[in-house]
Amino acid sequence: MWIRHTTISQPTMRRTANLSFSKASSKQRKGETSMKGSKYPLYFAFPALAVFLLFFITPTVIGFYYSFTDWNINADTISFNGLDNYRALFQEPRLLTAFKNTLIFAAAVTVFQNVLGLGLALILNEALKAKNFLRMIFFMPYVISPIVIGYIFRAIYHPSNGIINQALNSVGLGFMAQDWLNDPKFALFSIIVTDLWRVTGFSMVVYLAGLQFISKDLIESSSMDGAHYWQRFRFIVFPLLAASLTVNVLLAMINSMKIFEMVMVLTDGGPGYTTEVFFTYIRNMFSTGQFGYATAVNLMLFVLVTLIGVPVLMGLKKREMEY
Repeated sequence: MWIRHTTISQPTMRRTANLSFSKASSKQRKGETSMKGSKYPLYFAFPALAVFLLFFITPTVIGFYYSFTDWNINADTISFNGLDNYRALFQEPRLLTAFKNTLIFAAAVTVFQNVLGLGLALILNEALKAKNFLRMIFFMPYVISPIVIGYIFRAIYHPSNGIINQALNSVGLGFMAQDWLNDPKFALFSIIVTDLWRVTGFSMVVYLAGLQFISKDLIESSSMDGAHYWQRFRFIVFPLLAASLTVNVLLAMINSMKIFEMVMVLTDGGPGYTTEVFFTYIRNMFSTGQFGYATAVNLMLFVLVTLIGVPVLMGLKKREMEY
């Protein structure tokens, strides 16, 4: 029995491959077109859009209206008062103190959270035996409630029974012991340290995720070319972490501008008003029944975060495109 062997020329193979590719591309385009024309994905988004509209957009619009009224718990009626609430904002020394403290807190936490988080990520990205355990330990404070952390550190900062002062006394450094939360010189500093302990692990995880996408071959080849550690970090690692830096800086800045629970538990804005921040001030205004004025302060904070956050985001995004 004779079997006939058929030889297919290379041009024929190319034409067959091109035809198959064209058919596959045509099917893919048809699939994409049908997906684009389909209304089903929009239906899945409706619940999320409804929740967003109900719990974010609606309260924002209502709050914007009430910020132009004299809504007060002691008044029987609510009347429009124009810009009186907003003019009062700039004549209130206590609010200016809260504004200054919030900016100091946000700047310090944003800078040191990213510096410490990046440092930990670089260390724990190395081939350490206990690196997974250490990653878990450093990230764990972030999942704990800020209120719980506040109570823990209030005990740590206690002037007589706190761990810090007891440790200083035990090593002969009792002169450095302070009333950390009741001394105006150290109260805000103590809150910043507490919040850094809580949030640094989050930045570490984001930077660790960014480090996983940096090619080890690139690092090794630069080492073979004679680049030392600082040069590798400055010209290779740090530029390639631009996206992680954007996420960390923006989230750290926004969250630190909204700090409330930690301050409420540790100092409640004291001593005096030395640790007063925006949300403790807003809480106090609501508790005294000045609802219209408090709403105006809240909207001013929203505008402030937007005015600071948008330029920062644009600058960081521009840096990402450069690299």
